[in-house]
Amino acid sequence: MPKNKGINLLPQEEFNVSTTGRVLKWATSTFRIIVIATEMVVMGAFLSRFWLDAQNSNLNNSIKVKSAQISAQKDLEQKFRSVQSKLNIFGKLQKNQNISTFLNKVTSVVPKNITLTRISIEGKVINVHGISTSDYDIGQFVANLKKDPFKNVDLKQVSSSDSIPGATEFILEITY
Repeated sequence: MPKNKGINLLPQEEFNVSTTGRVLKWATSTFRIIVIATEMVVMGAFLSRFWLDAQNSNLNNSIKVKSAQISAQKDLEQKFRSVQSKLNIFGKLQKNQNISTFLNKVTSVVPKNITLTRISIEGKVINVHGISTSDYDIGQFVANLKKDPFKNVDLKQVSSSDSIPGATEFILEITY
């Protein structure tokens, strides 16, 4: 005859029977999962610190190497800047040579009775101040300048001289 196995439908513990007991049992099992998940996050952060420290160390080494390279290039950079400033000065002097060519052309056609008192250069305009004892010589000077490759020659001002009696002061504006 087979043995009769009995099924006990009554709970063995009183804790599992009450609603509060079941809620507490569920809460403790859920909190256990939360604690395990938190511990996993903390362990991940702890282990990632090693990777971040290695990255930081690599970056510091890279900065040191690059700063050493920059220091090594310092003399070359200073020489380069020096040559560059010399080239800028040379370029300005080259432009001034063009101006000196124009000034040579202006002074080469001055009649003998004209004395130039001041020459000023502003951009592409040469202002010539002078004194002459003859109005004819001023006209001859303007005519001579118009023959040269100047864009425009204007007689801006003509007046009698205060310092030399009988002389005429004039201002020419020459555009090149």
